[in-house]
Amino acid sequence: MASSTSSATSSVTSTASLDEARALLADFPVVDGHNDLPWALREQVRYDLGARDIAADQSAHLHTDLARLRTGGVGAQFWSVYVRSDLPGAVTATLEQIDCVRRLIDRHPSDLRAALTAADMEAARAQGRIASLMGAEGGHSIDNSLAALRGLYALGVRYMTLTHNDNIAWADSATDVPTVGGLSAFGREVVREMNREGMLVDLSHVAATTMRDALDTSSAPVIFSHSSSRAVCDHPRNIPDDVLERLPANGGVAMVTFVPKFVLQAAVDWTAAADENMRANGFHHLDTTPDGMKVHRTFEESHPRPVATVSTVADHLDHMREVAGVDHLGIGGDYDGTAFTPDGLDDVSGYPNLIAELLDRGWSKTDLAKLTWQNAVRVLGAAEDVARGLQATRGPSVATIESLDGDGA
Repeated sequence: MASSTSSATSSVTSTASLDEARALLADFPVVDGHNDLPWALREQVRYDLGARDIAADQSAHLHTDLARLRTGGVGAQFWSVYVRSDLPGAVTATLEQIDCVRRLIDRHPSDLRAALTAADMEAARAQGRIASLMGAEGGHSIDNSLAALRGLYALGVRYMTLTHNDNIAWADSATDVPTVGGLSAFGREVVREMNREGMLVDLSHVAATTMRDALDTSSAPVIFSHSSSRAVCDHPRNIPDDVLERLPANGGVAMVTFVPKFVLQAAVDWTAAADENMRANGFHHLDTTPDGMKVHRTFEESHPRPVATVSTVADHLDHMREVAGVDHLGIGGDYDGTAFTPDGLDDVSGYPNLIAELLDRGWSKTDLAKLTWQNAVRVLGAAEDVARGLQATRGPSVATIESLDGDGA
């Protein structure tokens, strides 16, 4: 009887918390820092938006569609314009990704609104539309050119992740063998030029040394568009506590990600084995095409996958809040960029489950409003303020990687 009563009480509490979570998200919706829908559309249908019309139910193919974004309480989305770092013609491919996002916005004007500024985000919220921003994932997308960086900004890109999974000539990645030692002289100039443009410096995917160098260099707040806590799950893609401790002085925001292999320690070893299996079968380890997922599922049948939950992600947020403070946290789910998701956070409709869990843990509605909406809007506005000041004192940089790092760069 005791067990039955406890279960019933838990169910009532969960339902009440979910109702509270949905009400909160109606006022302060989620700004999600990272969604790879454009890359999924490239991989699955080569940008045929009619073949994967997000106005229809796409749950058989994607983590994302308009109805589930609405159910999830998403009010602003940074769409990743990611391209693989080993892809020839990365700049051109990035332009194709940007074109995809712009076409999505044009195709769904009653649901999506292009956003370039913090004010645009607030205007979209007032209209009941989802503010649509873009983030480039990896400095390889500028091909060592500050002019290309400025071109991406002119096309609407509002953050750039300094690296993806591989090092580039001027920055070390979290998941490669260090070669630069953080940021090179040109890498620091990239950060300064991003500050001057008003483009957020994104430190997800970069080595801890790169994080520290960027914080030393940046005069504007930085972000982590989709990273969690290394103290809670010891994976190099996560953020060490000493870096989290620097966010209050910088003003930046760390946006917790949901990817099981970054949030659940038991999933780290499993993922290494699964990735090796993908390569052994002739697939890139990040392949999420139907054929790639078939290989994943076959592996999982004989090697059960450790399953993360909403509580797993909340554990990261509790720790990150303790270290960095609630003013420096956000959410970056990485949907459509991961093969697996936590139970309860299966797709973009799941954000209320996380907010309900945090309510049950004692997070106030004031603090949750910061997590979901206010912190991310503030950080973009702060980057805009810094840019206005810098543009009044200096022009665009004409530095090259050769001039700063030497001819051997």
